[in-house]
Amino acid sequence: MNEPRFVLVVSHTRRDDAIAAAQVTVQQLVAAGITPVMTSIELQEFKNHARDSELSPDIVAKVAELGNGCLESQLELVMVLGGDGTILKAAEIVRSEAVPVMGINLGHIGFLAESERDGLSDTVQKVVDREYVIQDRLALDVSVIVGGAEVYRTWALNEATIEKSARERMLEVVVEVEGNPLSTFGCDGIVVSTPTGSTAYAFSAGGPVVWPSVEALLLVPLSAHALFARPLVIKPDAKLAVEVLYRSAGHGILWCDGRRSWELPPGARVEVMKSATPVRLARVHESSFTNRLVSKFSLPVAGWRGPDERATS
Repeated sequence: MNEPRFVLVVSHTRRDDAIAAAQVTVQQLVAAGITPVMTSIELQEFKNHARDSELSPDIVAKVAELGNGCLESQLELVMVLGGDGTILKAAEIVRSEAVPVMGINLGHIGFLAESERDGLSDTVQKVVDREYVIQDRLALDVSVIVGGAEVYRTWALNEATIEKSARERMLEVVVEVEGNPLSTFGCDGIVVSTPTGSTAYAFSAGGPVVWPSVEALLLVPLSAHALFARPLVIKPDAKLAVEVLYRSAGHGILWCDGRRSWELPPGARVEVMKSATPVRLARVHESSFTNRLVSKFSLPVAGWRGPDERATS
């Protein structure tokens, strides 16, 4: 007898195209003998939408609820239907179990996604056939220290950002690398990014694109008033810290992946380092990161002939 298989389906429940994609995914998984799983909130939304669709009640009834029967430890994979924000949401749901996450892009750029909407059925079939590979992506452990005591701990896949909380006031910070102060300056904020996040907020702030296979941490100042405030690429096992100086005119705020936040009063210290637990992304295509950059950013490559063509000309 085959072991039961469970796949968590996470979608953007306020978008009709995401709900429709979830229905296709659920139907195909059930037909293959795999149990689709959803969080309680998404399952209710799914049932509400299913009443107005051609999805049979029998199919809907076979969707299990996450948290009911400790399914978390039995999950094989997470299939995410949406953009990068939905993928980050899914990674947060399964963080404690380190379940691999596979994204099907229904958003705009969708850098974290594996496939596009028109390849959904083929991607589900690859999952059914277990024809996928898993890549580990560097994640961040983030802690906030106030008055010498840790008051908050979280993590990030893309980035941890220390930002000013008031638009009209600058944030005064000091940056520390491996226990040594690097520089103090006023700024709008600081982005500490992973290579995965180098194409997200850090990229918009002028940081470099780092290939996901490179182990490194990025530090990118936001609108800094300083002579030395360039983006830095730092070794992966370094501990980075950003302190909000007491002379700062206002409070700051910590954002991790744009999803989790914590207020930073003057004197607060944010420590960031590589997490011992990576985020696992599932892939079905052997596409190079260079090709992904060209595709997602619509980069011009007209005129490229390639090494083989030049050799024979």
